[in-house]
Amino acid sequence: MSPLDRRRFLTRSLLTLGAAGVAGTGAGLVGGGSASEASGSAGELAARDGLLDVVAFDGRHQAGVLTRPPAQASFVALDAVMGTPGELRSALQALSFKARMITRGGLSLAGAADEPPADSGTLGAAIAPDSLTVTIGFGASLFDDRFGLAALRPAALTTMPRFAHDEVVASPAHGDLLLQVCAGQRDTVVHALRELMRAVHGSFEQRWSVDGFQSAARGPSPRSSPRNLFAFRDGTSNPDVRDGALMNRLVWTAGTPAWSAGGTIQVVRIIRMHVEFWDRVGLREQENIIGRARESGAPLGGQDEFQDPRFDLDPKGARIPLDAHIRLANPRTPTTDGERILRRGYNYHRGFDAAGTLDQGLIFSAFNRDPAKQFAVVQRRLDDEPMTDYISPVGGGYFFVAPGTGGIEGFIGAGMFS
Repeated sequence: MSPLDRRRFLTRSLLTLGAAGVAGTGAGLVGGGSASEASGSAGELAARDGLLDVVAFDGRHQAGVLTRPPAQASFVALDAVMGTPGELRSALQALSFKARMITRGGLSLAGAADEPPADSGTLGAAIAPDSLTVTIGFGASLFDDRFGLAALRPAALTTMPRFAHDEVVASPAHGDLLLQVCAGQRDTVVHALRELMRAVHGSFEQRWSVDGFQSAARGPSPRSSPRNLFAFRDGTSNPDVRDGALMNRLVWTAGTPAWSAGGTIQVVRIIRMHVEFWDRVGLREQENIIGRARESGAPLGGQDEFQDPRFDLDPKGARIPLDAHIRLANPRTPTTDGERILRRGYNYHRGFDAAGTLDQGLIFSAFNRDPAKQFAVVQRRLDDEPMTDYISPVGGGYFFVAPGTGGIEGFIGAGMFS
């Protein structure tokens, strides 16, 4: 077999993996009838572009938390409109089953000609996994008296409070359930949302949604953090997701109540950035507001994005102002070390508002064990930072990202019903 033929064979085998797994696990893309395999050239292109990369849906923790953020995302908050705990359980089972199928990828089978197709078909017959992750979180409102879940609400989960300078209104905030859907390509995300909502039609209805994107990897090194829409690098000082002990200390919940062990609290903040106002500010002032050089991402006075800003050597703020964003967000002291959070944000662009002003900003998404002891403490330190003149938080909420399924027989949120 020639190298080219071997690559085609392996590519085709990967694309059909989901469909081939139907008989053994029930986790593939199901229909009746047949479908054609992807052509060799299309398969090779998919492999080159990362379309065949799979992120497992099942595990101890949900995907989409520690996973490296792919380029595209959608955040969709839903409200439960079913009537009984049994119906809620069935809806969460259906949601998990569909998420498991589409994250694996495979062949979408056409079915009988006079029946609705099992899949929308927007990705074609061969559905590439494309690093797709579906992360499911529960809002505090789900644990009211509708479904008898009040005693099972995770101890650290509350409704997101209103912070200073917030302009959060009712419609784009909170919700019973949050779907975070991320993938390499926009069409993968759109397809996933369509299939997920079809699985729970009549059980959940949309409350708010926002689409996001990651800036391209433009260097200067593979480690360089992406830029936000203020043009500064974002996510530089994130905790190391490879450090299991650190993740247990900062991200994963211990388990109060017991079913919630291994989950995490997701903070979502839709932050409008007044980019046109920002664009009229001098570069030196911009850098002083952030505390970093715009081009390199290095702390002011430094050379490398990832070097320690050494606030202890600059106690009066001669190099990095005392009210700079990076100094307030993470003072790097022993007493504030446990307040760190794991950020996983996305940029957004929603065109223009009614006044003809650009509606752009940041989908601030972060994970922590207890927002009252982590995110909220940091947010209060940032209340009067200079950046508040250039941003307006307009939506979001707190959501409990439940533990993972543990295996293909489980579903997200199963612990609430055991």
